[in-house]
Amino acid sequence: MDWRHTRNVAIVALSFHGNFNYFWLRALEHRFPGRSASMIFHKLLLDQTFASPLATSVFYTGVSFLEGKEDIFADWREKFFNTYKFLNFVLMPLYLRTAFMGCSAFLWATFLCFSRQSGDGTAAVALAWIMAPKKRLLPRSTDEEK
Repeated sequence: MDWRHTRNVAIVALSFHGNFNYFWLRALEHRFPGRSASMIFHKLLLDQTFASPLATSVFYTGVSFLEGKEDIFADWREKFFNTYKFLNFVLMPLYLRTAFMGCSAFLWATFLCFSRQSGDGTAAVALAWIMAPKKRLLPRSTDEEK
């Protein structure tokens, strides 16, 4: 477990993402109330064109900044457009939306962490890693057993 990396992700998530999602979702619902097709389209369009790129950019650059990287935009340049291809807005009743988005943000942050450490920003690499057969650890044979 890399506690320094975990701390950096938590700082970015708690200081920006949680607050931003809370106020962003409230503002969207205030400006475009309801669940009609038109309202959902407006929310989805704004979320995908404004909030998603901003939140993803803050994650990549914020964690790089906290890790003291010389070029805090390197991960962003390498992975942002692959990551941005995901659709991150789901139709939910208003009273469940904040909790749902919080859980979704946690899963999204987990994906971003994986992508930053091991992947290239695409779901295909993450799914391949999840679906890959796990290596079984076999007990070592000792010289005494031979």
